[in-house]
Amino acid sequence: MENRLVAVLEIGSTGIRLLVAELLGGGRWRAVDRAGRPVALGRDVFTSGELSRESLLECLSVLRDFRELLSGWDIDDEDIYVIATSALRVARNRDVFVDRIRQETGFTLSIVEGIEENRLMYLAVRFALKQDLPLFWRANSMIIEIGGGSTAIMLLRRGQMVAAHSVRLGTILVDQRGRLGAGQGLPNERYISESIKNTSDLLNFEMDLAHVRTFVVAGSDARLAADYFGNELNENCRVIERGDFIAFVERVQGYNIEECVQNLHLSYAEAEGFISGILIHKLFLEQTNASQVVVPLVSIREGYLVDLALGVDSDLQEEFYSQIIASAASLGRKYHFDEAHSRQVADFCMILFDALTKEHGMNRRQRIMLEVAGILHDIGMFIKSSGHQKHGQYIVTNSEIFGLYRDELDIIANVIRYHRGEPPSQADLEYMTLQREERVLVLKMASILRVANALDCGHSQQIKRISVERRSETVALHAEGAHDISLELLGLEEKAGMFQDVFGYKIVLYSVDLDQPAGREDNYGYG
Repeated sequence: MENRLVAVLEIGSTGIRLLVAELLGGGRWRAVDRAGRPVALGRDVFTSGELSRESLLECLSVLRDFRELLSGWDIDDEDIYVIATSALRVARNRDVFVDRIRQETGFTLSIVEGIEENRLMYLAVRFALKQDLPLFWRANSMIIEIGGGSTAIMLLRRGQMVAAHSVRLGTILVDQRGRLGAGQGLPNERYISESIKNTSDLLNFEMDLAHVRTFVVAGSDARLAADYFGNELNENCRVIERGDFIAFVERVQGYNIEECVQNLHLSYAEAEGFISGILIHKLFLEQTNASQVVVPLVSIREGYLVDLALGVDSDLQEEFYSQIIASAASLGRKYHFDEAHSRQVADFCMILFDALTKEHGMNRRQRIMLEVAGILHDIGMFIKSSGHQKHGQYIVTNSEIFGLYRDELDIIANVIRYHRGEPPSQADLEYMTLQREERVLVLKMASILRVANALDCGHSQQIKRISVERRSETVALHAEGAHDISLELLGLEEKAGMFQDVFGYKIVLYSVDLDQPAGREDNYGYG
């Protein structure tokens, strides 16, 4: 691949920032230019819910300037990536804003979901740490980045994702609360403490924060502390001793904005949210037993570049798929799912998926979505056994799973909704609001999941393995490890009807041990 210049423009809550880089091939890149301008988009959105006319005009002015700067680099439009984060995610008039940007600057703007922001930050952190911090890959870790409107949090166990969240706790929101509470613009420490305590209580269900050994903090606030006290881990990362970080925060947390500008040499825009951000970092750090604060000198812009530089990297894709599954399993444990049963059902889904690729036509990404649905299909049992498919749909719809987009979670939630009970109907609003192609995906996945679930309907893993044979009018499943599969046959009789309706094949179950049909094909093959 020839070297080429690309640009990543990020429209955040507090400013617009540009990174120009040269992609060098082999997953490598080098930064050649950086620029940034403060724009207080978040202050509008988090106060009124909308971007003001003044902020829109200011944003357009900055983007025009960046367009002129980029013209000097002679970068093709298809190599300019413009992304926006939390402020635009929640703005009621964001569609008008996006359209104005396209009309007046020629930039095509993509709004990054909270969970995608987590993925990009994970990529950036992974790039910055490399293999220079072995503890990150061996022990429990927490990655945190505080923005103007939200805080991204990731929990990892030995490098594997346990949970990823985008929490509505940002420096602008805290500052607004402080102004209401104190009237002086100082951070409301009690509000921050209570918010972090509530968030930590939720996180402790997923991983005991007291066992976190590596505390990774991204963002400009932590980078300032690293400039004062940090030791260089590598060219992209600094490390601060826990005591030094806490002492620094305690020394500066009483500063007002003018004192931050004067004593810490910050710009006014940087100083506005600095104390709130650094205090949030300190209070989260104190929930852990990390001895150091690790500060990668990166942002989601670097994460986006890593994504571009690597392209379709099969090893990285497989790593991300494993992270998605780890995050889904962690969500299941949070709601006390039957892990042995859920893993068995997910495994059977994968065997059926791989054996019937010509019939279903789904891709690798959709395969991982089906696996997640298999893992979480019974998660609604936490609320109530009766109608648990509907409770499961609700839980997944209102949860976050690392690496999955919101529309993918909506599909998975609908697959869980229809893994048992009546098939979808036009009266089901959550199903009907999906796109036509998405509704077809739900039917395909749910019909496979129903068959897989029937093969362990007793939750006893009676069938150890299955193999799949497609015949002219039937799909024959050869079950290994069990002589008595009468309960599974009953389950298939109840659940396999949707599979026949969707794919046109009857399901026939055989016992390998007997090498004979476990019943008569004409009276047990499907529901």
